[in-house]
Order: sequence, then structure tokens, then C-alpha cells
Amino acid sequence: MKNISRRTFVKNSMKATAVGVVAKSIFTPAHAETMKTYSPFALSFAQEKLPYAYSALEPNIDAMTMEIHYTKHHAAYIKNVNEAIAAEKIPYATTEDFFAHASSLSPKARNNGGGSWNHNFFWMAMKPGATAPGGKAAEAINASFGSLDEFKKQFEKAATSRFGSGWAWLVKEDGKLKVGSTPNQDNPLMDNAELKGKPILALDVWEHAYYLKYQNKRADYVTNWWNVVNWDEVAKNLGS
Repeated sequence: MKNISRRTFVKNSMKATAVGVVAKSIFTPAHAETMKTYSPFALSFAQEKLPYAYSALEPNIDAMTMEIHYTKHHAAYIKNVNEAIAAEKIPYATTEDFFAHASSLSPKARNNGGGSWNHNFFWMAMKPGATAPGGKAAEAINASFGSLDEFKKQFEKAATSRFGSGWAWLVKEDGKLKVGSTPNQDNPLMDNAELKGKPILALDVWEHAYYLKYQNKRADYVTNWWNVVNWDEVAKNLGS
């Protein structure tokens, strides 16, 4: 092996280092650290924080049901839909676009996307110590249904007559309020939903929402649910 001087060795080493630095600057983007956490999929569902304690809706909805519902069922929908968005490279940037193309989504994306959005909406529709609606909410309900009692009658029918799992809804379409229901985790924002319109109020009638306390008595659950309806949120949804 041919001997080289210390000076030549150092000189060659410096050249190799320089080449390495140049190569790194060419092939490694300056924002490499950012790229590690960057997702090319703009839409990501997030679980909203509950605005009340698990026990806050007692005795109408029990604390154990609320905790399981929120930490297990809803959390699973969030996890699963975000996995589907990444795995399937779903391109939609907003929930509106996502649901507007629901008919083209995989069952995993559609069902879990619906479950994620529906539950976030449902949590906000409730609060402890609810009172009767007033102001904008009362005016809109009376204008569309004639009275609060008639609205409740129609809404309860939608909730109790939905076979199996699903949701009861108050929606606004073409300036008018109407009630109806959807199966499974469908919602009125989906392009192929049975009921379409802007969601104003929703009730989860899946058994996991009430079975620990009410067992098979869905009607009792629906009746007692009126005691925790957040009518301020209803008014907000009517005006937004």
C-alpha cells in the first residue's frame, strides 16, 4: 500500500467533508425537521373537549355512560377516520368537502368520519341545568312546528322509530326546519344521506348512548334528554 503524508491525508479528508456537506445541502431539504411531522392530507378530525364533567348530565345521562361514550367510542371514531384519511390519501381539505363526497368514500372513512363529527356536534348540544328554549330558538320552532310540544312529538317519533342504530336530527333546509333520522353514523351533510340539511340539533340513539341506564327503554332516554338540551347552542346553529 502506497504511503501518504499526513498533510496529504488531511487535505483529502477536508475535500471529502466538503463534498459531503454539499451533497447534504442538495439532497436534504432545509425544512427536513418540519417534514418529519408534516402530513400532506389537510383534513384531520379532532375530538373536542367536553365542556362539562362526565357526571354533569346526571340523572338524565349517567357518568359511566358518558365516560365510556367519550373515551372509548368517540375516541375510536377519531382514530379510525384519521387512519383512513392517511392510508387512502383522501384529498378533501374540509369536513364539508369530505361529507359532500361521502358516497365515494370507503366504509371505514365514511362511518368513522360520521361518528367523529356527529359526536362532537352532540356533546355541544347538551349542558347541565337546561331550561326551555327562548328567543331565536323558540321563534324558529314555533314558526316551523306550531309549538314546542309539537316539535318534541315529531323529534321523539324520529328518534324512537329509527330501527337499530342511528341519529335523530333537527335540520334547516331552504330556510325551513324539519326533523328526521339517519342510520348508523350518517349525517345530513353527506351527499347520499336519507335526510339532508344544515344540522341544528342531534340525538344519538345508538344503544351505547343509553343502555347502561335505560336498557331497552329508548323512549325514556329520549324523554329525559330534553332536560339537558343546550338551547343556546341551537340558537347559535340557527344563526350561523
